[in-house]
Amino acid sequence: MAHKLSPVLLSLFLSATAQAQTYNFSFDGRDKTATQVTATDVFTDAKGYGYDFADIIAEAKKLQTDTYKLTEGLFYFSVAVPDGNYKVTVTVGSKKKKASTTVRAESRRLYVYDAETKKGEFKTYSFVVNKRNTTIHLPDGKTDVVKIKPREKTALLWDDKLTIEINGDAPACSQIKIEPVVVPTLFLCGNSTVVDQDKEPWASWGQMFTYWLTDEAAVANYAESGLTASSFYAQNRLKKILTLAKPGDYVFIEFGHNDQKEKNAGAGAYYNFAHILKTYVDQIREKGATPIFVTPTQRRAWDGNKIKETHGQYPDAMRFVAKDLGVQLIELHDMTRTFFEAMGVEDSKHSLVHYPAGTFPNQASKFEDNTHWNPFGAFEISKMIVKGIKDLNLPLVKYIRPDYQDYNPAQPDDWKTFHWNCGPFIDIVKPDGN
Repeated sequence: MAHKLSPVLLSLFLSATAQAQTYNFSFDGRDKTATQVTATDVFTDAKGYGYDFADIIAEAKKLQTDTYKLTEGLFYFSVAVPDGNYKVTVTVGSKKKKASTTVRAESRRLYVYDAETKKGEFKTYSFVVNKRNTTIHLPDGKTDVVKIKPREKTALLWDDKLTIEINGDAPACSQIKIEPVVVPTLFLCGNSTVVDQDKEPWASWGQMFTYWLTDEAAVANYAESGLTASSFYAQNRLKKILTLAKPGDYVFIEFGHNDQKEKNAGAGAYYNFAHILKTYVDQIREKGATPIFVTPTQRRAWDGNKIKETHGQYPDAMRFVAKDLGVQLIELHDMTRTFFEAMGVEDSKHSLVHYPAGTFPNQASKFEDNTHWNPFGAFEISKMIVKGIKDLNLPLVKYIRPDYQDYNPAQPDDWKTFHWNCGPFIDIVKPDGN
């Protein structure tokens, strides 16, 4: 049954949105009505907006290698805003040069990819960015907090700023406008295969999925590396989602990688795992939102030229609960198996974090990670999520960009043609989970 916001709830959402300010920044003086940004506009809490992380960019440039390079003109721009969804309108291009610009936000969420402009040409793109901090505002007026991991405290996911990254082969940004909006939100629950990985060379499908949505919907990715369905719940991540979820929203749930390692009393695919999935569904539906199950991505584990099943009963348990409760389910487990087998034993390494020693600064030994995606792999998985949405004919199909082309995991894109401009944040330590 379709849900609509009651007049009271609609009033509350509109009231909260009205408290957030609209910002309009010009970087080249073309729009005289906008706030003119100069090189001295560095972000401070007192100022509330400005260039950010210049020191980190400078340090990363000192560490560049033959394979890890940063583009001249890369910059971050942050604005202090309350929690919420924000329509961001970015104008790229330059009066002085041709440009190629990629726009990401927060922890490497992709929105604009390799936008080419001629000298004197400008293009405008709009998308919605979800911004949040760890505070949970409860209905009784009290507050609680999301219990984030230490590694998340330095990420761009849980702070009080909305951060835009201007990157690309020859980046040029003319204007950024930020305005609060009330739109359907797609919340993501999951682990390291879903999270907005904030550092190179790691990536996950959640931060690439943002690329495929129009400016009529938002993605709020609450996933974190190493989590199970139970630990996600215990850290109050679902609790925060439930304080924000409204009719018309969706909650995507992908677990299984780490859940199968739980050894505590009551653990098991058809016991604790199935029980906690049912808890998610019940509580999400109470808010009028729609749960969507996503079976876990495969590990790159080979048995000859076929992928070996390593998740035990957990994908089947998710399928069982989905059928029992009438939850729509995206078969990412099956699609990633097809994807790996189509790429083959050797080429499939190029979808994951497999790199020789020295590829990235301070990387003393080679990466041979068969679980965690690199940007190419994460981008491919994001296409599978969109395929799953379209195959199920979910109502949110209307929020998928019209230029999305149907994807077949049996015919993957060529990894050699994928292009990714690295950022200055690097981590040579593998994310939690496997």
